[in-house]
Amino acid sequence: MTTVQKSDSEWRAILSPQQFKILRQKGTEPAGTGEYDKHYEQGVYSCAGCGTPLYKSTTKFNSGCGWPAFFDAIPGAVSRHEDNSWGMKRIEITCTACGGHLGHVFKGEGFPTPTDERHCVNSISLKFNEEK
Repeated sequence: MTTVQKSDSEWRAILSPQQFKILRQKGTEPAGTGEYDKHYEQGVYSCAGCGTPLYKSTTKFNSGCGWPAFFDAIPGAVSRHEDNSWGMKRIEITCTACGGHLGHVFKGEGFPTPTDERHCVNSISLKFNEEK
């Protein structure tokens, strides 16, 4: 997999201020505001920063959490890191290629999915490409 490395000034030149805040500074968009929360077209969701394919629409499900939810990523596309911010232990997920912050993954919530995981992803971290 290709690795994309840019300075903050290079990222600021290609990302909107909102994308920079979330992808590069680990921000979070408000629940229910993202364009992909209730989006169910067939295709692939890629990293809004570097364009690497991250999730197939076949792994997206309605979790009711207010953010796009996926039960699995494209193999090798998403990395996991321990996140102890906000006084709680969570697993942060990032784009393996560019390190862009996507959101967090939660396990064991009881959703009827093959992995019993919920990748809770900021819409602004994603770019959708329709399947043709």
